[in-house]
Amino acid sequence: MTKILIIYTGGTIGMVNDPLTGALIPFDFVQIQKNVPELARLNYDLDIHSFDPILDSSNMDPEIWAQLAGIITNTYAVYDGFVILHGSDTMAYTASALSFMLKNLSKPVVLTGSQLPIGEIRTDAKENLITALEIAATKNNGVAMIPEVCIYFDYQLFRGNRAIKYNSEKFEAFKSPNYPILAEAGVNLSFYNNYINHQPSEPLILQSTFNTNIGVLKLYPGINQHTVEAITKSAVGAIIMETYGSGNTTTAAWFIDALQEAVRSGKIIVDISQCQGGSVELGKYETSKKLQQMGIVSGFDMTFEATITKLMYLMGQGLTNEEVSSLMEQSLRGELTA
Repeated sequence: MTKILIIYTGGTIGMVNDPLTGALIPFDFVQIQKNVPELARLNYDLDIHSFDPILDSSNMDPEIWAQLAGIITNTYAVYDGFVILHGSDTMAYTASALSFMLKNLSKPVVLTGSQLPIGEIRTDAKENLITALEIAATKNNGVAMIPEVCIYFDYQLFRGNRAIKYNSEKFEAFKSPNYPILAEAGVNLSFYNNYINHQPSEPLILQSTFNTNIGVLKLYPGINQHTVEAITKSAVGAIIMETYGSGNTTTAAWFIDALQEAVRSGKIIVDISQCQGGSVELGKYETSKKLQQMGIVSGFDMTFEATITKLMYLMGQGLTNEEVSSLMEQSLRGELTA
């Protein structure tokens, strides 16, 4: 019998209304089981690991990512797949982080949750949970169909490090602007094999050391020198710079000087676009040629979530700045199109 481990971290899927305050508060997984009697009809051997205390996903951090990755690694030989119930607000960050931490992954790790609590009449939680379990259990000739860290939400399966949460009100809360979906749930489960990433058939390796000493510089018309230098002259080891269009910035002399000084001081600067779709192309326009010349790293079409977790991951591996910069521009887990 297929064995699946459900890891319950918290999130809207496991919330109920507090009759005294009207606020949503978490409850335990036993109550989820009572609200989804269909679980008993699935022909899977299900085990549950509940976090204690249950977490709001706004409190997610690298230590908890390491716990999640450790649970998966320590039980990897026992289970055919893993389903993580997680709050949607930081789900894409967790999925991206896990994709980098679990090297040589050959089993499904499917994150899901819901926009409405599981006890609500119109909840999306039941379908998301049941289909996530089916995806985690699906094999082809004894091999997992989806040997990746993924997000399943509202009938679509996304590569975890390609997904973003774009809507806080619709059931279709996630999308993948720069990569096709991996599967779709209709009358049948349809898997799109051409887009599924298969890592080398080697033992799973856990790499859970992260360095979070990273700053974020988001450009906007009218940004001033004081604001920019508050980031570029800070003690961070790396900066993610959210630029315009295909990687363009202002060419004001004070701005270029601030970036050059930051690079000379040993900071890694990664250029990603503020646009959800498309890719950074350093040097395509005059406004980004100087960035390319001074050694700014291209984030290509990575999401912000993938960029920051990848940078945390690489900086935590004891690599040189040159090695980190080089690997940031390479696809490690299908997170970018170079």
